[in-house]
Amino acid sequence: MSERDAEHQVAGEWRSRLLELPRFNKRIILISFDFLLLTLALWIALSIRYNAAFVPTSWPNTLALIAGPVISVATFAAFGLYRFVTRYLGYRGHTRIIGCIWLSVLIWSLVVFMSGQLGVPRSVVLGYGVLASLLIAGSREVAAMILESTGVQLADLPISVERKPVIIFGAGQLGVQLLEALRRGNNRNVVAFVDTEPSLWRQYISGVKVHRPDRLAGLIERHQVGEILVALPDDRRRERRRVLKDLQAHPVEVLILPGVEDVTSGRISVTDLRPVDVNDLLGRDKVPPHGELLNRKTLGKSVLVTGAGGSIGSELVRQILRNGPRRLVLLDVSEAALYRIEDEIQETVKTLRPDVPRPEIVGVLGTVLDQPLLREVIVGNEIEVIYHAAAYKHVPIVEQNPVYGLRNNTLGTAVLVECAKAAGVELVVLISTDKAVRPTNVMGASKRLAELVLQAAAANGGPTIFTMVRFGNVLDSSGSVVKKFRRQIRSGGPVTVTHPEIIRYFMSIPEAAELVIQAGAMAEGGDVFVLDMGEPVRIDDLARLMVRLSGFDVRSAENPDGDIAITYTGLRSGEKLYEELLIGANTKATEHPRIWRSDEPFLPAEELEIELARLKAALDVRDYAAMQAVLLRTVEGYTVKGTEETSEATDRPAASWTPPTRTLH
Repeated sequence: MSERDAEHQVAGEWRSRLLELPRFNKRIILISFDFLLLTLALWIALSIRYNAAFVPTSWPNTLALIAGPVISVATFAAFGLYRFVTRYLGYRGHTRIIGCIWLSVLIWSLVVFMSGQLGVPRSVVLGYGVLASLLIAGSREVAAMILESTGVQLADLPISVERKPVIIFGAGQLGVQLLEALRRGNNRNVVAFVDTEPSLWRQYISGVKVHRPDRLAGLIERHQVGEILVALPDDRRRERRRVLKDLQAHPVEVLILPGVEDVTSGRISVTDLRPVDVNDLLGRDKVPPHGELLNRKTLGKSVLVTGAGGSIGSELVRQILRNGPRRLVLLDVSEAALYRIEDEIQETVKTLRPDVPRPEIVGVLGTVLDQPLLREVIVGNEIEVIYHAAAYKHVPIVEQNPVYGLRNNTLGTAVLVECAKAAGVELVVLISTDKAVRPTNVMGASKRLAELVLQAAAANGGPTIFTMVRFGNVLDSSGSVVKKFRRQIRSGGPVTVTHPEIIRYFMSIPEAAELVIQAGAMAEGGDVFVLDMGEPVRIDDLARLMVRLSGFDVRSAENPDGDIAITYTGLRSGEKLYEELLIGANTKATEHPRIWRSDEPFLPAEELEIELARLKAALDVRDYAAMQAVLLRTVEGYTVKGTEETSEATDRPAASWTPPTRTLH
């Protein structure tokens, strides 16, 4: 590190420590600094008047002179000057500084003359006022230049431009950045800040006052506000989610700004203000990833991702690419999906920095059921790590087509495990689901049976580590209810919810993929990793929020003039009111606060092989009763909420039966 870089680093650390001081401490520092500057201004005025360095001649004279700075500081405090945020003082703050100084000069001159200290010339009084104004206002400007990271100069729009009154929710750095951007050339006029931080209340930032959240309704009515701009950064995501929900009660449009890192880098502008999305309401506070965990099983490795064109698979590919693999092999049965992700990744590789190694990208069109193809792909590409995301996952579709669901999800996993073990692959990670826990549908049962395949393989030993990661719904996946609701709202409704009490866990696709990679890095063999999904969400509440966020009212018996109705269609075949993440209660913490390790029962490999052979035989002849018998014997907690046979169903399971018992180990 050069000497200049070291100086910049020290300056940056000093600035950060100063900014992180409690507001009370900052005020004490500012008051002390003001007192010193005011004293200096008075001493300079006296020295200029007497053409020599001034030295007081008596204690009464000294006290009369000290009274000047004391009265000025007291005047600043009385008129709220210390409630202004120094970095964002603005024209209003400078005007108040000058007014307070000359008022304090007037008061001080009266005190001096009334006390009989007539040795203070009038030119000193005037000189003190001028110098104090220059020094105090100048000190604020210097502080702003030192502390303000962006250094953007504000410029108001011409008076002739009509500006829409808006409120910014969030008076931190992001909110101030937004205010400055609006003043540089936007037709919005910020009339107030609102923030939940008590230390900011009644402060002024660039001339705009910060208010408590409970004043919001009054501010909206007083200023005729039609728009609230939310400027809360990612590290306040939990608070942002709560604020956005509260704002639904107010008759205003709500727009949100991306994270502060995007603003300061200059990659976005005010035009990036966007309507609130459901992701903002369901997103959680970010937990910084463990870099070592992300790289442990990806850096320099040859990695295979099955189902690479799917929602989770494609995000795994994107994140693995950032972690420096040697080779990245993309396997998908869909030609269109494979083309999209391979084309995207090839373009991304071209944009990598010159010092970053460019991995080899290999696209493979095929299915995990094709054993010769899998063997060729794994051996030919020297695969070391496999992320197995290929699966049929839509509950109603798999329920109506159990043959294909079980063949792909369970037998396909068994084929992959056999090929990986034979080739000595280092790590295999199965992407599982919360629906695998005590399932009431074929999809969940097929995924639990796939987990059992990996657990049995791990119990048999060998160099390959087999593990699985279980989590709930991800936002904006191909089967996400969020996409369905958006489509229904665009078409004017109604929005269909299966049951008013149904709840689900939600997680963003990037967070899920990031946690999957980190969980795989901690695997020891046979681990069932469970991701912390946060609080469950009522789907009915989600539907109502999405209608409101789209600018519509929900039509109901209480509001017959609403825009979009919500209707309840009843639980679908195999669907539960709620999902679980654990079969047992034996969980342990890991290196990551949002990843848990669960010890769960499994079948010995010998018994499982027999059951898989029976399942394959049943699938080959489409014997639904035999298929279900296998699931009931092998999948703990599996129950069949049988559906009526209909002539329209071409691949539907038969009615339920009493299962035989089987001991799990």
